[in-house]
Amino acid sequence: MDSWSLFILVFCKCFQWTAAQDGEIRWTYTGLAGQSEWGEHFPDCGGSSQSPVDVVTSLTKYDPTLTPVTPLGYSQHNHQPFTLLNSGHTVMVTLPEWMGLGGLPWLFSAVQLHLHWGSGGPSHGGSEHAIDGASSEAEVHIVHYNSELFPNISAAMRQKNGLAVLGILVEAGDETNPGFNNIIRYLSRIRHAEQKVLIPGFDVSSLLPQDLERYYRYNGSLTTPPCYQDVLWTVFHEKVKISKAQLFKLETILYSSKSEEMDRMLLQNNFRFTQPLNHRVIYKSFSADRGKELSSGEVTAIVVGVICGCVGLAVVVRFITKTIRFFTLLHHEREVVDSSTSSWDLLHSQRSAPAPRENSVGKSNSKKQVNSRPEPEKREEVVLSPQTEP
Repeated sequence: MDSWSLFILVFCKCFQWTAAQDGEIRWTYTGLAGQSEWGEHFPDCGGSSQSPVDVVTSLTKYDPTLTPVTPLGYSQHNHQPFTLLNSGHTVMVTLPEWMGLGGLPWLFSAVQLHLHWGSGGPSHGGSEHAIDGASSEAEVHIVHYNSELFPNISAAMRQKNGLAVLGILVEAGDETNPGFNNIIRYLSRIRHAEQKVLIPGFDVSSLLPQDLERYYRYNGSLTTPPCYQDVLWTVFHEKVKISKAQLFKLETILYSSKSEEMDRMLLQNNFRFTQPLNHRVIYKSFSADRGKELSSGEVTAIVVGVICGCVGLAVVVRFITKTIRFFTLLHHEREVVDSSTSSWDLLHSQRSAPAPRENSVGKSNSKKQVNSRPEPEKREEVVLSPQTEP
């Protein structure tokens, strides 16, 4: 057998391995049935409205009609257990249909949530969507179907406006995320593909960012085969953080192979590359020009700051007012004291300054000169005396 015949035989064997018994292709993220080949077996994967995408914020358009996303029943799990499944492509949590999503043109009911991640730890990517070319370490997708127009997800997933998916970007930090622990702590029970386990119901909203008002909205597709292009995407601007230990466990504990398979393959890098926009417009629910750039938490902080500032200003104004009043009263009291002084003080203050003193000799001479002056009568006698002489 020549080399060419051997290659054809190997290829056929590989193709048979990637095909399931029902004729469906067993697709993968890499290899012969990897994402670069999806379009050959799933026509919609080669369409013009595919997901995920790179959200270039400078090219997004503000839409004032986009209202905050409203989770319905996310926290009302009613102690009903959830099913945690290793599908061989991702880890998935089935959700009850009475959970839903408001703030959209229709009412959407929840179906399931799943995760995508990489393999290199922090700063090595793993999310499907990117913002301005930057990927995160992981991404959560919460899938819903249009329960107003369609009876179930099977009927909705091939129809326009049939699906709505929330995209939450996840980055690694130092603190453990309690919400994600509701999933990660049970991963060791579903290490191999097609394994599943019941887990306690939990508050699904604990996986969401705090700010549900700022997000990006566009029309796209499922990010895995069959890549149906009927998804209304909502990608939140705020990222959610998990610890590095949580990320490490997510990246290293699961296998994409079944338990009976000899060759175990770690379930890693289960993310699709970003797809071209092809003239689609990505809308955003917030605008810095109109003051909508602030989140609800930031608005609350600003309101509290303004209130504290007003209280502080009132205290300062009151202090200044009291100080002015104190000095005014003090000045008034001084005026009253000045007006009540004795007449002697007033006369003393008004009389002229005393003449400078002369020495005692001068005083005695001046007295003698005054006393030696003859009286007028005696002066007349002196003058008349010569007339009596012979």
